[in-house]
Amino acid sequence: MTLHIADPKTFTPDIPAYSPAGNECALFEAAFRQKLPLMIKGPTGCGKTRFVAHMAARLGLPLSTVSCHDDLTSADLTGRYLLKGGDTVWVDGPLTRAVREGGICYLDEVVEARKDVAVVLHPLTDDRRILPLERTGEELAAPDSFMLVVSYNPGYQNLLKALKPSTRQRFVAIEFSFLPREQEIAVISRESGLAEGKVAPLVSLAHRFRALKGQDLEEGVSTRLLVYCAGLMAAGLDPAEAIRAALIEPLTDEPDIRAALLETARALIG
Repeated sequence: MTLHIADPKTFTPDIPAYSPAGNECALFEAAFRQKLPLMIKGPTGCGKTRFVAHMAARLGLPLSTVSCHDDLTSADLTGRYLLKGGDTVWVDGPLTRAVREGGICYLDEVVEARKDVAVVLHPLTDDRRILPLERTGEELAAPDSFMLVVSYNPGYQNLLKALKPSTRQRFVAIEFSFLPREQEIAVISRESGLAEGKVAPLVSLAHRFRALKGQDLEEGVSTRLLVYCAGLMAAGLDPAEAIRAALIEPLTDEPDIRAALLETARALIG
């Protein structure tokens, strides 16, 4: 199998823009070549999903993304029998399609899925690399071009929603965080069209808000929200209104905390 990997510093319309913070691109490529499943850990909105889309495009692989939730079952991933035109036919789920055809299957926020999902993943995450389909009697062998990638936000984990050690230790892992200040400013400016000089105070404000995580705020300001805020400002919205709409209202419903965050924003941004 020949791979044509783009220069990571070169962004084309076919490759989603991504700004590496370290050696994560090389690690992803090495995991793919060694046929290893990959786990990505990091806070909401720090670029995990963009990174996977970027790497799929660089490697020339189809990408199937599943947003996991409380009601997601193993059948949603593998497939089920459905009635079509009076006949009962088997319809592959996204995981099964990826195993049959090759490509990346990305399970976003995997800890949100029901417990039976992990059982389905286990045979794909060891040296067997197989997907047993009990309903059809098939046992699919994953091709070399198949890769399983999962992600989650460790900050949201609790005793009821956590990956078991027996599942975690089947993956190699990358820990994501927010980009260094200057790099984050450049990314937000590129994504939103707002000049870096106007983005810089927003990033400073985000750092203040992120320091409140686990105290007044459950989660800090994501890079995604900063892009939204900068985009509103680039479209002509008053900065104070953009900050309220994109950086404060999504973070909390508590009136006292909102008022305190607004006061912090006024003091820093003006």
